[in-house]
Amino acid sequence: MRQIPTTSVFVTHDQVEAMTLGDRVVIMRDGRVQQIGTPLQVYGKPANKFVAGFIGAPAMNFIDVTVRSEAGATAVEAAGLRTDGERGRCARARAHNGRQVIMGCGQEHLVLGDGAPGSGFDARVEVVEQLGSEILLETRVGSDSVRRPRGRGDGDRAGRSGPRLAQLGRLHFFDPETELPIC
Repeated sequence: MRQIPTTSVFVTHDQVEAMTLGDRVVIMRDGRVQQIGTPLQVYGKPANKFVAGFIGAPAMNFIDVTVRSEAGATAVEAAGLRTDGERGRCARARAHNGRQVIMGCGQEHLVLGDGAPGSGFDARVEVVEQLGSEILLETRVGSDSVRRPRGRGDGDRAGRSGPRLAQLGRLHFFDPETELPIC
């Protein structure tokens, strides 16, 4: 493929279009730059909760959780959710022991049935949204709504069980006041 050595600025409100076309993207909110980076940098390490919720289609799930840190292991819990403690996952999360934070989880990091050990949600699928080639499942975890695409191999489990976290290391945690990442 031949490249033309020209810089172009393309403005769009369609984040999928921006992520597809851009070598670097700038996410703005109310006329202020929130983050600049490659599409994968912005997606993998969002600068704040706004960017995390804006990048990705469908958007990232957010759940209010409480941090529990004991004996060097950090867990989070909420109504209907608890993760087992992870050692060394995020030292900054331990500083929030006993406090509420916002957990962000990309939809591709949720599975039905068996996920990472100690990562289950008490949730049932409430809504099945047919989008043609894709199906979105919506569950309720406490007072929060959690969505994920239905994948191959889900079979009839889609109506019986809620999601599990597949990759605990891919979770994002945000300070509820500043909406900046904790880890």
